[in-house]
Amino acid sequence: MSTITASYNVTPNEPTPNVSLWLSESDQVARWSHTSTIYIYKENQTQNALERMRDSLSKILVHYHPLAGRLTWLEGGKVELNCNGKGVTLIEAESQKTMDDYGDFAPSEKLKNELIPPVDYSQPIEELPLLLVQLTRFKKGSSNNNNNNQLGLAIGVAFCHVLCDGLAAIRFINAWAKLTRGEVLDSIEMFPFLDRTIMNSTYPPRAPRFDHPELKPLPLKLGTTDTIEEQKKEKTAVILRLTSQQVEKLKKKTNDERPQKEETLRPYSRYEVIASHIWRCASKARELEDLQPTVVRVSADIRNRLNPPLPRNYFGNALAVALTPKCHTKELITNPLSHGAQKIREAIELLNDEYIRSQLDFIRCHEQLDRIRASYLDQGEPKNAPFYGNPNLTIVSWMSMPVYEADFGWGKPGYFGPGAVYPDGKAYIIRSSDEDGSLVVSAHLQTAHKELFKKFFYEDI
Repeated sequence: MSTITASYNVTPNEPTPNVSLWLSESDQVARWSHTSTIYIYKENQTQNALERMRDSLSKILVHYHPLAGRLTWLEGGKVELNCNGKGVTLIEAESQKTMDDYGDFAPSEKLKNELIPPVDYSQPIEELPLLLVQLTRFKKGSSNNNNNNQLGLAIGVAFCHVLCDGLAAIRFINAWAKLTRGEVLDSIEMFPFLDRTIMNSTYPPRAPRFDHPELKPLPLKLGTTDTIEEQKKEKTAVILRLTSQQVEKLKKKTNDERPQKEETLRPYSRYEVIASHIWRCASKARELEDLQPTVVRVSADIRNRLNPPLPRNYFGNALAVALTPKCHTKELITNPLSHGAQKIREAIELLNDEYIRSQLDFIRCHEQLDRIRASYLDQGEPKNAPFYGNPNLTIVSWMSMPVYEADFGWGKPGYFGPGAVYPDGKAYIIRSSDEDGSLVVSAHLQTAHKELFKKFFYEDI
């Protein structure tokens, strides 16, 4: 268990604008609860760590002042961001466990309760901090452990998803870390672009130009009429690692097995290959019927997909989602891996400027956003997230995010990943801290499917 030793409310150290910030449709449909991530550090040089973090946090909040604000409800399930400078929460804690006791840091309820800052959702939304950070020091290892002098620490982060997407959150953390280690912010990407009205390109809203199945109910498990029973089943998370050689082997196998008519196309990417592999392994582990329809939801950063593009340092939710063409389990399992990879690619390629703006107009046309919010992103806390699991998947790529630049002065993190167990069917693909082309997959599944999924994951490589 962990014991909280100090808790601070940190506010910007200079006056900031006291205004209401307009939120885009992409912000409005994000879950208003918090997304949890965790950084693990092996280094021991943590003297005055919290004091330095607290001081630099008050400085960085001058630039990122919306983070110190609060949300409030509007009509139709919409929210508004009040930049009132109320502050963010910074917590210090001590764990009674060693770093080794946590194993591979696979998300679990115990890990979340001990290393992720708690959010009290019984409070009114107007009182909830939008950012909470917990620094937890691990207990020293036993004398018979080769790492007996290694203490290490964890930084758990709870970020309100309405504020921004993962890339913007990571850039904030990296800028904060840079200030903490005594350096200056010397890149435009470290200073946020806060004007979200550039996402409001069509007013009044146009009628959607596409059907947008990604915002409608997904295929149900055959023989069921809802997801109630599936949601009740115990879920777990598993961490799986792929060496760079295994990644390249999967890519070569997938591209070599392409049908002749597809050989002139560009090779399948790491994401398309690994996502197809996860999809097929999950379908096999779930032991679904041959004619079970199944789809994968993908999301993409739209900063460079819009025309004109958004600024690289845009601070907000710049995400759009798409759905693969529907296929049957037998079709997915019996065909080469390239079959699933092609369907993943088709979903990604949907997300051009016209499709994205049609999706935003689809959202804008709804006076009540609650249903759309439940259909769009499932990034919030598990208890609040919609169900996109069995027989479907949501596969998120964090491979391009600079997560290992979060050096607060005691070295780069040795691990980064989700800090909570999310609904069945959620998977993240993350670069390894080794920075050698190896990958980490954090897969969130029903407990009953875990061992078979692990078996097929490595057996099929």
